[in-house]
Amino acid sequence: MKDNKEQEAPIIFYRIDEWFPDLSPEVKTRLKTYHEDLIKFNRTVNLITPKTVFVADALHFADSILASRTIYKSNPSIDKIYDLGSGNGFPGLVFAILYPQVQVVLVEVDQKKCEFLRHMAGILDLKNVTVENKNADAFPDGSLKFVMARGLASISKAIMLARKTVAKGGIFYHLKGEEWGIEVGEIPTQLCSIWSPSLVGEYKLPVGAVKFAVVKTDKIA
Repeated sequence: MKDNKEQEAPIIFYRIDEWFPDLSPEVKTRLKTYHEDLIKFNRTVNLITPKTVFVADALHFADSILASRTIYKSNPSIDKIYDLGSGNGFPGLVFAILYPQVQVVLVEVDQKKCEFLRHMAGILDLKNVTVENKNADAFPDGSLKFVMARGLASISKAIMLARKTVAKGGIFYHLKGEEWGIEVGEIPTQLCSIWSPSLVGEYKLPVGAVKFAVVKTDKIA
């Protein structure tokens, strides 16, 4: 007979193979390894909140897969993209796994999180990933063409942060929830003369009814 502790142990779900049967075996293996190490390292490094551990497959992995596909489908010319405030590697590591032909730079100020990101890039043998331990605004002016962020800041704060580093003609992709329209509406007028916001696409996770979105801001000046 099982003791109460064993009976009550919550299940850590992993349903990516079921939800995304079209992924190659190699991609599936890498995502599974990433999931396992994320859970393991989360005990010592604050990567994801405890309440999302058991459904990380949906809230972090499925979200990043769907967002990455939305970004790349909208712009297959992307050859290099920066994930600002990468932290736990979402969506940057997932994007790199899905699109090995694209160089992905994970930008994170926290040293411990950078160590985790480097560990993952190494163990997953991702030759297209580099990790930069610096602030999101610490790059030379006009040196970034494509950037993305999930959970970095509001759209207004994010484009304010990137106003010098992103080149004219560059694009900033923002991963957002259902209230993305409110964030777009809050962009100050002066920033609208530099950035032009638009919706790239919306999607739902394989579980739940909440809509998520990828919003882009084009650097027009």
